[in-house]
Amino acid sequence: MTPNQLISIIVPCYNQSQYLDECLQSVLDQTYQNWECIIVNDGSKDDTEEIALKWIVKDNRFKYISKENGGVASARNYGISKCKGEWILPLDGDDKINIEYLSKAQTFFTKDIDLIYSNSEFFGEVTGVWNLENYNYFNLLQSNMIFCSAFFRKTSWQKASGYDPKLIYGYEDWEFWISILNENSKVIKLDYLGFYYRRKLESRDILINKDVTKKDKSYNYIYTKHLDKYLQFSKNAIINFKIINQKLKNHDEINSKLKKNIITKVLFRVIQAFSKST
Repeated sequence: MTPNQLISIIVPCYNQSQYLDECLQSVLDQTYQNWECIIVNDGSKDDTEEIALKWIVKDNRFKYISKENGGVASARNYGISKCKGEWILPLDGDDKINIEYLSKAQTFFTKDIDLIYSNSEFFGEVTGVWNLENYNYFNLLQSNMIFCSAFFRKTSWQKASGYDPKLIYGYEDWEFWISILNENSKVIKLDYLGFYYRRKLESRDILINKDVTKKDKSYNYIYTKHLDKYLQFSKNAIINFKIINQKLKNHDEINSKLKKNIITKVLFRVIQAFSKST
């Protein structure tokens, strides 16, 4: 791999025109210059196209494509399929990135790294530091601790067959990380505030967490799809749980509250999914 690689930033947008200028300005402000930004209009009914077209005139590194509405996973896949970069950065149309995010990430591109992300903050109607759990593969299997705007290779996306468009309610980024990572994957978290997540009083992630039916349906779909990872040590879910629990106990960063609450829920859902697949 060579330095100064092209980074493809994929911006799916559905009826978010009021935020799009701020998002794209954060891309234009990057200190790292070798990027392309593909704006994917996912069937918006507002003036997304009008705003996007102004940006492709402003800088030819911005590209614009449109498609019928299919959800964020479908839009990201469409954008990535059209991009030229070896490294991908998804960026939702209502979020933004800090000016050195690309520059700091690209220093790791020549190393054997699978995924790169950073510190993050909320902005918008809610502000403050976004305190995510420290990354650990077995923690990732239980819940997501990597936001959607992380860097990964296009080859990883190809091997995983992209984001799963069946996850229409949410968690498509979490499922994608599960797809492209394994116990031996190398993940870097930059000691840098690189990502700003717009927190609204009503958003897709808030809605799914309020709807137990949609949340459980999505969880069980993910567990069923990745049973090989959830039951990788033993096809007996109880034995497998005990092995993973022991691995977590041996990991210095594990949080005792996480073990007591989340692992129990995960075990229950894995057993549910496992029983449905047999």
